[in-house]
Order: sequence, then structure tokens, then C-alpha cells
Amino acid sequence: MTDDDAGIPPRRGMVISVLTRQDVVVMDPDRFLAAARRAYRAQDPDITEDEAAQTINDVYDAVNALMDLYGSIGSDHPDVAAGSTPRRRMHGGVGLLPKDRVHDRPDGLSPAGAISLILLDEEHTIQDYGCFLPEDDGIFTVLLRRDAEKH
Repeated sequence: MTDDDAGIPPRRGMVISVLTRQDVVVMDPDRFLAAARRAYRAQDPDITEDEAAQTINDVYDAVNALMDLYGSIGSDHPDVAAGSTPRRRMHGGVGLLPKDRVHDRPDGLSPAGAISLILLDEEHTIQDYGCFLPEDDGIFTVLLRRDAEKH
């Protein structure tokens, strides 16, 4: 929260947009794909391991499968983070130092940060576009540019 945005009450019809960036570093590509395939199968137990391997075969498929099940790419869910040691005591607090990586997560990923931006009262919601997003340099770029112009 920033000081200049403090004190804004919600109101009927207000549009709240949240842009989130989640960074991870692939430490073990095989564990990453295996975790994504497990996540994919968890959503439909009738899918075989071979079908999951055929469907989840690249980074985009894997990221979508993990996000669909866990809600984020670097989830703290025990299925993908159990047994890892992502936080150490350091001077000034708890966390990883820049460039430190987690090597022992079951999903083969090292979470490398997340940040969100809250935008209020965008002209159109994603739903308003229907099946066809705007044909510009990207809906996220447009939103970030508009927010920058407001400040």
C-alpha cells in the first residue's frame, strides 16, 4: 500500500485490477515437468501418466498446470515445496539474499520474488473484452502506462 492510495473506500461498481509478477528460476527441469504433470493429473485423475506427458511438454504448459492447481508458479503448497528450506536467517530479517537459490524443492523451482500492482477503475474489465483482447502492444503494457500517467 502506498500513502497516496490510502483511504480509498470501496464503492458499488468499482473495478479493481491486480497485476502480479511471479519470478521463479528452474533449478531442475525434470522435477519441474514432473510436478506440472502431477498437477495436471490431480485436476483429472482419469488422465494417464502418458497423456500428461504428451500434454505437458513445455514451459508454458507446465506453468499453466501449476498455476491452475496451486494459484501461483512458486507456491508454498506442500506438494511442490515440502522439505525445501527457502528461508534462512540473515542480517536484517528472514529471507534469501539476491541470487541465492533454493535447490531442493520437489517442483525443481526456486521462487525468486513476487510483486503486485493494484489499479482502480480501469475503463474495461477483461470480461468486457469477451473473446477478443485489444489489438495493441499488450493489455498489461496499456494498464501500466495508464497508471503511470495518473501519477
